[in-house]
Amino acid sequence: TSAALALLSGSVAAVVVWKWLGKKMIQKKMEEARKTRDESLKKMAKAVQQFREQVPSVQTDAILSLPLLELTGRLREGSLSPRTVLYTYLEKVSALEVTQQTNCLRHFIPECEEQLQEIQRHKEKGLLYGVPVSIKDHIGHKGQLATCGLVQCLGTVMEEDSVLVKVLKRQGAIPFAMTNVPQSLFSYDCSNPIFGRTLNPLNHQKSPGGSSGGEGALIAGGGSILGIGSDLGGSIRLPSSFCGLCGLKPTAERLRWCLSHLSAHCGCLLLSHPVPCALGPMARDVDSLALCMKALLCPEMFQLDPSVPPIPFNEEVYSSSTPLRVGYFDTDGYFPLPPCMRRAVKETRHALQAAGHQLVPFSPPRVPYVMIELFLKSFFADGGRAWLDVFKGDLVDPGLKTQVNSCKLPRLVKKLLGLLLKPLQFLLVLKLKDVTVTSTCRSVKEMWNHHHQIQVYRAEFITRWKELQLDVVLCPVLGPAFTVGFPGKLLNAISSTMLYNVLNFPAGVVPVSTVTKADEEELKLYQGCCGDPWDQRLKQAVSGAVGMPVAVQCVALPWQEELCLRFMKEVETLSRAK
Repeated sequence: TSAALALLSGSVAAVVVWKWLGKKMIQKKMEEARKTRDESLKKMAKAVQQFREQVPSVQTDAILSLPLLELTGRLREGSLSPRTVLYTYLEKVSALEVTQQTNCLRHFIPECEEQLQEIQRHKEKGLLYGVPVSIKDHIGHKGQLATCGLVQCLGTVMEEDSVLVKVLKRQGAIPFAMTNVPQSLFSYDCSNPIFGRTLNPLNHQKSPGGSSGGEGALIAGGGSILGIGSDLGGSIRLPSSFCGLCGLKPTAERLRWCLSHLSAHCGCLLLSHPVPCALGPMARDVDSLALCMKALLCPEMFQLDPSVPPIPFNEEVYSSSTPLRVGYFDTDGYFPLPPCMRRAVKETRHALQAAGHQLVPFSPPRVPYVMIELFLKSFFADGGRAWLDVFKGDLVDPGLKTQVNSCKLPRLVKKLLGLLLKPLQFLLVLKLKDVTVTSTCRSVKEMWNHHHQIQVYRAEFITRWKELQLDVVLCPVLGPAFTVGFPGKLLNAISSTMLYNVLNFPAGVVPVSTVTKADEEELKLYQGCCGDPWDQRLKQAVSGAVGMPVAVQCVALPWQEELCLRFMKEVETLSRAK
């Protein structure tokens, strides 16, 4: 017996030591990654200093204040040099207020110097000639990591540029920075154990949103004029809403990336289910988004990736002034948004009507069903096992621990929870927090049926849209910016953006207002749907946001990005005229 006890004690001790060593190894890898990041920032600051010594008379503020269309014009005519513009933005990024206070940068791209030399050898100047561009962490750039905020991805350096980066470069753009993301990308906050938490530059108590939160913070902080993000449930639109930017989620197949440029685990999560992930631009104004789409939808894109439909940007649609028939709603019947977001839809609706557009009430069908049975079930069809795999050999970010731990519950426990909570089914449909309580696909047949149900819903939605003869839809987007830490507690709040990922419709966000003191007072009376803990949590998340951006969402049918952008431009113009 004593020998058995000794053996058991020895085994337990060995397991404890093994786990301790594993944790130490993880921490060492994270420290090395942070050190490499810090060294890259020092190199960037040194290069900026050398430039300033060579060209001391640069009018930094004047360059940083130029809209993208005006900047590209100045670059193409030669009154500004690409080198001056690049180093002006690098100087802004290396400044304390952009990097150290918001922690939005994951890595400086030193190869931007090579691209600077390359574009000067081009015979023709592309549409983005000399424009510094920032890109989200996981978008492949040669010589850089695509981490997804995961330790397991720290050892894999990209051997070549992704298709999107190749096209950006051929159009004369200069990718110069990679931005921070939440761990695994499955969050609309922006924090990971390796590079830490990113804060909103407009209010450091607030989150920049996610998962393209680093992009949102960098652009809103003035450190980038154009960025590329990705969107699987709102990951372009939520940071745009939280940070006061314009952002477009196109139809997913309009801009594509290559699976080989992602880690195996992140690639599986992003690309291997029926709710597609889309790449899209983020910027300060709608014209910048349109220029970026026009630049990307070019022959080079279609040649490099034959799976992208060869549909060039339709300038005629974007420039049209024909009155639109606009469907609208201010609540989706699933998660009631704060009063200021509904106010934004109301004010925008009245402005559109006064401008000669026709406004038609529209009600999106069965959003609770879509959120739980279609969207969440797409991710957790296997009970969350594929998602849990990405955390093997990793520390879990505090903002994800609740979801990770709930996914780890044994299947029997989840079934028992489902039975116990069945009497509260109505409440759960309205406010489901624990995603693992949702049903999973228990067979291949069920999975095929799930895919079919998504197609059925898309057809139902389009039929309702066509019956009303709509051109576009105006609707709310989640906001204003949540207080840090709250996005992880309110996964169910993203129904306003998630819907258009399931539908695979182009959708964009435009800031139209700011939170007023009157909005804050009205928020005190907010009851949400049931006045339950989730409603109270939302109230806590968005309080203290006076002066923060308030946005609306603009939607079009699949493959009509130009119409979506044209509608966004109309909304932007009217909001600025107030």
